[in-house]
Amino acid sequence: MAEDELIKKTLEISKTIAMVGVSSIKKEVSTNIRRRPSTIVMKYMQEFGYRVIPVNPFSTGEKIHGETIIAKLSDIKVPIDIVDVFRPSQEAPMIAEEAVKIQAKVLWLQYGIQSDEAKKIVELKNITYISNKCIKQEYQRLFLKVNPVFPALKS
Repeated sequence: MAEDELIKKTLEISKTIAMVGVSSIKKEVSTNIRRRPSTIVMKYMQEFGYRVIPVNPFSTGEKIHGETIIAKLSDIKVPIDIVDVFRPSQEAPMIAEEAVKIQAKVLWLQYGIQSDEAKKIVELKNITYISNKCIKQEYQRLFLKVNPVFPALKS
């Protein structure tokens, strides 16, 4: 399957995204937190009907965009379609192992993140691997037919 077809199909059939590495708004001193890519992408995907569960062990229990931040993937109590990762590439294999344990359907590494080891881990379990792509930008490009942009969110 061509990459665009794979991404489009993935986004069409998926409903729930676990977003690893979403930043907490409360803990940040700077107001620039609302411009962090993870918070922008989370809000955007919510606006298009996805349930996005934020995962960040340093902000567990806090709320962001109406969802409670969860410590780790295994703490999520609902089935996850996509594990979307905003963490450094070297952490991807560990996150891939967690994605396998929760039986996610897709491991999606955001723009600038890729890992051959993570790819091997998930593909052995028939989990789709997408890397070095922004889920928000791909949604815009494939469904809205607009050039991907990254506008700042309004408060």
